[in-house]
Amino acid sequence: MSKQFADLGIIAPLQESLAALKISVPTNIQKKAIPILLEKKDDFVGLAKTGTGKTAAYGLPLLQLINIENPTIQAVILAPTRELGQQIHANLMSFASNLPDVSIASICGGIPIKPQIEQLKQPTHIVVATPGRLIDLMQRNAINIKEANYLVLDEADEMVSALKDGLDKIVAQLPKKRRTILFTATMPGTIKQMIQNYMSKHVTEVKTDMETVGHQGIDHQYVVVAPIEKLEVLMHFLNSREGERGIIFCKTKAAVNKLAKNLAIHKFSSGALHGSLSQPIRDRIMGQFREGHINILVATDLAARGIDVKEITYVVNYHLPDVHETYVHRSGRTARAGAKGFSLTVLQQDEVADITEFEKELGITFKKFKKADAQSIEENNTLLWAKKIFKTKPNRAVSDEFRNKIHTVFHHLTKEELVEKILAGYILENTNLPTKKIENPETDLNF
Repeated sequence: MSKQFADLGIIAPLQESLAALKISVPTNIQKKAIPILLEKKDDFVGLAKTGTGKTAAYGLPLLQLINIENPTIQAVILAPTRELGQQIHANLMSFASNLPDVSIASICGGIPIKPQIEQLKQPTHIVVATPGRLIDLMQRNAINIKEANYLVLDEADEMVSALKDGLDKIVAQLPKKRRTILFTATMPGTIKQMIQNYMSKHVTEVKTDMETVGHQGIDHQYVVVAPIEKLEVLMHFLNSREGERGIIFCKTKAAVNKLAKNLAIHKFSSGALHGSLSQPIRDRIMGQFREGHINILVATDLAARGIDVKEITYVVNYHLPDVHETYVHRSGRTARAGAKGFSLTVLQQDEVADITEFEKELGITFKKFKKADAQSIEENNTLLWAKKIFKTKPNRAVSDEFRNKIHTVFHHLTKEELVEKILAGYILENTNLPTKKIENPETDLNF
């Protein structure tokens, strides 16, 4: 068991769970938040970058503070997306593995509501919810949060739009003397207003590792492209990162769909994720990404919340975000748990001036990424063409008679000769790649 967590006041059963999870050293936000949440009763604001262990920072104290003799809901945790809600619920269940009497329910949207209603008929101490589903259950009188002592707003800066209409309804059902705990990676004006509106005057605020707004370990670079070359430059970059996992961010659902389709055409191992997809499809795509069956996720900002995959080595901002805080969340998908990461922003010439503003506001430095030259792009396109052929499944609809005729045309060629001729044909028809001067075109195939 970890003496360091014991020093923070964490009880032995939780220490044992952490040891089983191979968590022995608390992060900075955990060191600062856990004692305050255990010992004080003030409202709390924690400002820390994504990937720093914020769930444990509030989750461990909450689990410890639950009164198991009281069967009512004592803590409500709100998350902006179902994916993040699921992640929080999974983490809490892992932490509570040695606290069998603590009951935790996930009541997020996108899945059937009836099983959740049935689950809530059983004693429940903590609920992890998305705002919309919680309000739906409240309107059905299927959940009672009137005795909850704690309201947790996780990733609050990403939840502002989702909570705009719903938080009043949720807060109205909670006791006035509740304790509100808010965690955020950034502190825009909307969050400051939320703190003023929904939290008491006695608020304890903790900041950790925010000198560079949570960008330690991330290499920030940008590349300037013309609209016509944007996709080709991206694909050249992705080929250079073959085998690594990354996320490409687009502003809109339509842009996600279009880019994901283009990547699929070129046989990249990728999937699309945005809010208009059905929940089963989103779950399937996320499962494939987590398990490494696909390496590239094309996503909108909100859909990417809750992606806690440590092996994400890069993110690409295919569109520059509108606000600085969004960039923090995007780039924060990489360099998690102390790893190194790379964030590439793809710009058009009229957007270059915005980089200076992002540097100033976020306290980071962008370096210019060396864009591939025309020949490298052409060579990459040719490589993609070759991979597409390699991954193409045989056409079983072709008749044996016709297939044999094609075989007859090529039967006298070796494998090397056939590859050379196919490559020469592609280069002749599709690219501007330079070729060697051929002394004897009838016999020299090495061009």
